[in-house]
Amino acid sequence: MAYIGNKPANKAVVASDLDPAVITGQTALAVAPADTDEFLISDAGTLKRLDASLIGGGKIGQVITGVDTSVRTTTSSSFVTGSNTATLNITPSATSSKIFVASTGNMHSSDGDDGWSTTIFRTIGGSATNLGHSTMGLANGNSAPGVSATYFPTTMTILDSPNTTSQCTYQFYFRNINQDGDGSLTTSLGNNITGSSATPTHITAFEVLA
Repeated sequence: MAYIGNKPANKAVVASDLDPAVITGQTALAVAPADTDEFLISDAGTLKRLDASLIGGGKIGQVITGVDTSVRTTTSSSFVTGSNTATLNITPSATSSKIFVASTGNMHSSDGDDGWSTTIFRTIGGSATNLGHSTMGLANGNSAPGVSATYFPTTMTILDSPNTTSQCTYQFYFRNINQDGDGSLTTSLGNNITGSSATPTHITAFEVLA
């Protein structure tokens, strides 16, 4: 083999032959790797480059929580919500992200023969979508028929794919189920069995990265 200049000496490589800033990785990465960052891996003894975009997935990007500390009531058999009923805003960082939403509230029916249904709505740019009836409760499953002092903790979990990087609003909704049709019915959210104070209603959204 021809060389330009002198032929390199046949000797072991020592630290002084290398730039430690480049070789040793002594400089720490201060932020999460970008998708275009690359790693070196050994594939059956062959060194290969691996894009950071191919590593991981399913990580939690952000967590947003909303809480409502007031009692909300409805006499409607359609989903309605009072102002400030457990709501939150979250802006996905990528269209491929999924949003896992979990909520919990304390329900009460004025008639022990009837009940309620709850759900979560997602609103993007003023357009609201019902993400599905997640829970249904009947008061007579928790007390004797005709007994109104029925309090039922209810939880909902929904995995949503909003496919957007616009702000998404998630909110707790509820309605009456007048099972026996025997007159007016009032359903309450956040009621406390002691009547002393409201039981907070919570809603939390987790952005799950693709």
